[in-house]
Amino acid sequence: MPNPPTLTPHERVLVALDAPSLAEALTLVSLLRPHVGGFKVGLELCTAAGTPRVVAAVAAAGGAIFLDLKLHDIPNTVAGAVRAVCALGPAVRMLTLHCQGGAAMLRAAVAAAAGAPHRPLLLGVTVLTSIDEAALRDELGVAAPLAAHVLHLAQLARDCGLDGVVASPHEAAAIRGACGPALLLVTPGVRPTWAATGDQRRIMTPADALASGADYLVIGRPITAAPDPAAAAARIASELG
Repeated sequence: MPNPPTLTPHERVLVALDAPSLAEALTLVSLLRPHVGGFKVGLELCTAAGTPRVVAAVAAAGGAIFLDLKLHDIPNTVAGAVRAVCALGPAVRMLTLHCQGGAAMLRAAVAAAAGAPHRPLLLGVTVLTSIDEAALRDELGVAAPLAAHVLHLAQLARDCGLDGVVASPHEAAAIRGACGPALLLVTPGVRPTWAATGDQRRIMTPADALASGADYLVIGRPITAAPDPAAAAARIASELG
């Protein structure tokens, strides 16, 4: 994954490999690797096939990996997990942690990665795109407005030394304005106008997300569930200009 200022449109697209088996995931990697910037490997695939095995297989197929484990535990446990991820090698370019774990956890993750020969970019997950204002208030007990809470968590991640954050494209412009150009911004909840919204509530088109300040766009089902995934990825890249 190149640095954001040098990205071409197709390199900004990270495909979510939310597949139930490694074989299905590798089929997608083979189809899509020439057309996208990398692959988000998350909990479903890691649980089904084992994280080290998945990372090794996707790396062998030539895929750059955004390892979306959303680590959230006590600082010592998260630090150990980060060290284990660093040992998986240079194919793991990004790793996620939940900002809700707090400053001590985030700083422990940064410290654990600091001395590793292959250090992934550490990204703090702010608020999941499946959570809307009502759910944040009524189910999670957060009194602050959603946009303000996301911005607070993004600033916490920056202040703790993380490389970037994961946030809905609807908060991208505010984060970019408050945190500046150096903080990497990865946005899920990106859907072309021609794709179904699925279970995500705070969504935006790829072009609009990019215009709002996103560096990378995480896109899953609009590509992976398409009749021709490679053509869908190419169509999205063309819409990014």
